[in-house]
Amino acid sequence: MLSWKDIENCVLHGNPPAKERVEKTDAQWRNLLPSDVYEVTRNSSTERPFSSPMCTHFEIGLYACACCDTLLFDATQKFDSGTGWPSFTQPIEHNKVAYFNDSSLTSVRVEITCSTCDAHLGHVFPDGPEPSKLRYCVNALSLKRRL
Repeated sequence: MLSWKDIENCVLHGNPPAKERVEKTDAQWRNLLPSDVYEVTRNSSTERPFSSPMCTHFEIGLYACACCDTLLFDATQKFDSGTGWPSFTQPIEHNKVAYFNDSSLTSVRVEITCSTCDAHLGHVFPDGPEPSKLRYCVNALSLKRRL
């Protein structure tokens, strides 16, 4: 189980390597993805809070990257954070998500991306439920639900 200390270590010293990589040009991503998914995943935009029904759906299943279809999260780790974005306590595997320092706002945050294709997913915070105390705050547009 990943802890906040593990995430800080990744930010400071680098992420574990992905098992595989998917790389496309910006033009290829733009042609492949719907415009709203492109803006969130390739331009690090954020969807409006509470804009997706995914926040309140807790059915069994897996969640994959909307860009490359890499499995990222399991619904058993999903919880209602009340923030307006789908939230998870852990990724499906430790090397599926990459962590980076994000100082784009006044406070420093940890950005999360798909380690396979570098799609922006959202951010992770150390204010989640026990036992990990992690909250992966993910844009619903960056995910595809799988059964």
